[in-house]
Amino acid sequence: MDNVRDIEGQNNSEKKRRIVFAVLSLIMMILIFLFSAKNADQSSEESLKVGIEVGKVVVRDFEKLPKPEQINYARSIDFYVRKSAHFSEYALLGILLFGAVFTIRRKMYRNVLIALIIAMLYASSDEFHQLFVPGRSGQIRDVLIDSSGALTGILLLILVRAVILKIKNAGNLT
Repeated sequence: MDNVRDIEGQNNSEKKRRIVFAVLSLIMMILIFLFSAKNADQSSEESLKVGIEVGKVVVRDFEKLPKPEQINYARSIDFYVRKSAHFSEYALLGILLFGAVFTIRRKMYRNVLIALIIAMLYASSDEFHQLFVPGRSGQIRDVLIDSSGALTGILLLILVRAVILKIKNAGNLT
C-alpha cells in the first residue's frame, strides 16, 4: 500500500514539475519572440551595448578609450555577441523543454529527442518570424546555432542530473 502512495506521490510531483517547466518554457519562448520582434536598429543597439559591456570586462582600461574606439570594439565583436545570445537563450530553452517533457517512464533518448525537436521547430518558426521584421532576416545558420544551443542545454541538464543521482546513491550506500 505504501508503494502505491509513493508512486502516486511521484506522479503528482512529476506532473507539477512538468507543468512548472512547461510554463517556464512558454515564458522563454515569449521572450525569444519579443527579442526577435525588435527591428534591426533596436537589435543592433542592444548588441552594441552588450559589446561595450564585454569590452569593459575583457579589455584593459576599456573605459579610458575614446568613445569611437569603444564603439568600434563593440562592432568588431557584434557577430559573436549575437550568436552567443542565440546559443545561450536556446540552451536555456532546451533545459526548460527537457524539464517539461522528461518522464522516467520514457527512454532517455526519446526525452532528449522530443525536447530537441520542439526547440528546433521553435527556432525555425522564430527565424521565419524574423522575415517579417523590418531590417531582420531569417538565417538557417541561426537555426543550427539555436538547435546546438538547445542540445547543449539538454545534455548539460542530463549531466547535472547524473551527478546528483550519483551523489544521492553514494550517500545511500553509507
